Amino acid sequence: MKIRQIYLTESLTGFFFDDQKAIKNGATNNGFMYIGNPELEGFTQVRQKGEAISIQIVLENGVVGYGDCAAVQYSGAGGRDPLFLASDYIPFLRENIVPLLMNEEIGNFRLLAEKYDHLQIQGKRLHTAIRYGITQALLDVTAKMQGVTMAELVRKEYGIFKPSYEPVPIFAQSGDDRYTNVDKMIMKEADILPHALINNVKTKLGEKGELLKEYIAWLRDRILQYRHNETYYPILHIDVYGTIGIAFKNDEQAIVEYLLDLEKTARPFKLRIEGPTDTGDREGTMQVLKNLTALLDAKKSTLEIVADEWCNTLEDIKYFADNRAGGMLQIKTPDLGGVNNVIEAILYCNEKNIGSYCGGTCNETDVSAKVTTNIAIACEATQCLAKPGMGVDDSMMIVRNEMNRVLARANK
Repeated sequence: MKIRQIYLTESLTGFFFDDQKAIKNGATNNGFMYIGNPELEGFTQVRQKGEAISIQIVLENGVVGYGDCAAVQYSGAGGRDPLFLASDYIPFLRENIVPLLMNEEIGNFRLLAEKYDHLQIQGKRLHTAIRYGITQALLDVTAKMQGVTMAELVRKEYGIFKPSYEPVPIFAQSGDDRYTNVDKMIMKEADILPHALINNVKTKLGEKGELLKEYIAWLRDRILQYRHNETYYPILHIDVYGTIGIAFKNDEQAIVEYLLDLEKTARPFKLRIEGPTDTGDREGTMQVLKNLTALLDAKKSTLEIVADEWCNTLEDIKYFADNRAGGMLQIKTPDLGGVNNVIEAILYCNEKNIGSYCGGTCNETDVSAKVTTNIAIACEATQCLAKPGMGVDDSMMIVRNEMNRVLARANK
């Protein structure tokens, strides 16, 4: 079916763009703002409003599909594409992409998604945020045209033969409000919690990791005290943004001993640590995470390392998975560009027996969250991020409600 109209509008995301380099180099909080000078290209402040571009594809029969071009909170860092501002890219889309889309026949999502994910304009691939938004809209409009959920369409086109559609454990993230937000997570029984945003050695991790250990002990006790169901055993998942490597000067043996101590502190809950080290490049980060994972495996540890930084593209994810650089890989959905890559990344991790974390960023929208939730269900991801935002209530509502709606329809 032909496209009748395409609308592009500026949108707000559920959070903000943060200059990670400036924060790591000492920019400090002042309320919700940051004090300090921006260091990454394109930033005018250390923290600035998150922006997206909404795409609406209208078919000849009136069906409308939605997609949001969005980029991660820490844009421009860790090997990612530069800051994505709506005013910079809407003219580009109108001139270069809309005319191409208007000539397309909607019918097979996978073929069109791969076409636009690999499209080059003047010898350059499209910004990951643009590829992300276009392919979301193509998935949504194709599913609606066929009268099925996006999850069902993904299984159909990728040959995923499963007897039923099952819920995916949801991971809630707290942001800097790592205490009050945990109470919300306990009350709403998040499957995995709290992320915690440990991105500064001095104020959040501790010179020898003592602050993080205290926080994990607090988490453990808080859950045991306030859970209203004794069968509630959430997984503790904490993102440390390479600060453990900084604190222990990348001494792998010292890091492992510290991680084992955290694992013991977390009991009876399972612990995941995301991004324990970041060497500033893909190869170095992969190798350290591979070594740490092997050392933990040799100790028969149940702690799982989660790879994030420098594991950005589908190719990166395959590389980290092939080398077992972590027990779980975050598939940071906006960083992969087309959502077709998100599908393939989850399926590849599952095939390699590596945890598949259908993640993303607080700096997305309700539209992108719903699309990737459908993909997580279809591909049976190990866990799915509650997004956007850092307020817990809104993100858990969006993802949990969409999951329940899709499961009801798809299993019918």
